[in-house]
Amino acid sequence: MYIESIEKSMYDLICETSTNLPKDVRRAILSAKEKENKGTSSAMSLDTIAKNINMADEKLSPICQDTGLPTFKIKTPVGVNQLEIKAAINRAIELATEHGKLRPNAVDSLTGDNSGNNLGIGLPVVKFEQWEQDHIEVKLILKGGGCENKNIQYSLPTELEGLGRAGRDLDGIRKCILHSVYQAQGQGCSAGFIGVGIGGDRSSGYDLAKEQLFRDVTDVNPIPELAQLEDYVLEKANHLGIGTMGFGGEATLLGCKIGVMHRIPASFYVSVAYNCWAYRRMAVDINAETGEITDWHYNEGEKIAFEQPAEETKSTARVVKLQAPITEEEIRDLRVGDVVKISGRMYTGRDAIHKHLMDNDAPVDLNGQVIYHCGPVVLKNEEGKYEIKAAGPTTSIREEPYQGDIMKKFGIRAVIGKGGMGPKTLAALQEHGGVYLNGIGGAAQYYADCIKEVEGVDLLEFGIPEALWHLRVEDFTAVVTMDSHGNSLHADIDKSSLEKLSKFKEKVFN
Repeated sequence: MYIESIEKSMYDLICETSTNLPKDVRRAILSAKEKENKGTSSAMSLDTIAKNINMADEKLSPICQDTGLPTFKIKTPVGVNQLEIKAAINRAIELATEHGKLRPNAVDSLTGDNSGNNLGIGLPVVKFEQWEQDHIEVKLILKGGGCENKNIQYSLPTELEGLGRAGRDLDGIRKCILHSVYQAQGQGCSAGFIGVGIGGDRSSGYDLAKEQLFRDVTDVNPIPELAQLEDYVLEKANHLGIGTMGFGGEATLLGCKIGVMHRIPASFYVSVAYNCWAYRRMAVDINAETGEITDWHYNEGEKIAFEQPAEETKSTARVVKLQAPITEEEIRDLRVGDVVKISGRMYTGRDAIHKHLMDNDAPVDLNGQVIYHCGPVVLKNEEGKYEIKAAGPTTSIREEPYQGDIMKKFGIRAVIGKGGMGPKTLAALQEHGGVYLNGIGGAAQYYADCIKEVEGVDLLEFGIPEALWHLRVEDFTAVVTMDSHGNSLHADIDKSSLEKLSKFKEKVFN
């Protein structure tokens, strides 16, 4: 009976973490919504994020399609069988994947094969610690790849772009943390949260940084100097003008938590764990004898159910409706800042697809078509047909080495993703007549609702997230952030935010 109960408790924790944002995170997002300038792309993005949170709640489906690498931190009383708990977690992970609460994300690093059940060597990550309490505490964080890739570690002293030298002192730490927010831009699905670890070695520093992400958004650091630094970073980071999704605006950072540990004299690391707005972490207390959940953490206060945005909060940008396949003339008419609503056929394509297309023919005619940087959560329904359960955009910059060449090779007219792309792609858009459309990162339910049917799939051998899915969409909405005239909102925001970052160069803390 204990084994069945502990497995159910782990399954419930996984499902709740994937589909329901904690109350402290909801309050932080609501505060950002209220402060953002109405009618802007950032305000529209925050409205979409709020709608997505509600939809995930209602459907009990993943908030974001990238359910990340499940990381458990568990405290057990002396005598509790940790092997049984690990086995229960593995069974719960497999079941949650089968039910579409987790996307199959476990990939063999040598072969590229996806295990299909989120289990593999070293996965999921489970870390145990004993304590003298009589119950089990289980913390879980689902941290997607987009924000995980924006983690960063600094070795002091160092030279930082825009900020100059960061020395081995509190002020050097301050500079590193501000720089970590700048370098993430919109690629980590801002507005985000950061956990910071000061000291340790390269591995323990990152572990300490990720541990900070389990703190409540509103708590106060018990170390006065760090409490002051947390407040400073949260205030100043929101002066960088990066904004939600990197569109510019008032909300760049929603939380900053800092921990410290001792180090050896030769090493001084500042490790930063960046987390997107889809801040999926939960914790429970479990009865050590029955295996049942007795308490949920982050449960204080009233739960915020976001209201639908009022009419006056909607974007004032030009809205253009397009039907795929799209002509070059239609693409050349678009400008940065336009809001595009696409209907018709769309194809997903991520890392494996782009690598494949560089050396192979496409399995379908991509001329005039749209490629969506997305690794969806997909299940078969009772009729045996595929259904998209979650489908937000992935970070596009990973495809920078391929994108321009592939667009020209196959006649692709539009690419949808998040976080923008670099100069090689921008040049190709201008030469070929293409456009980059920025979706709202993490809005997996909002976009799944735009997908009316899965019309086919190719290259499924790459795994569900990496396959080429053929989707029929209706009013799929995104913002033009790189156009065919050489304009890039991402390059502009990067430049302006670096200028603003340089204003914090002078010493603040002794």
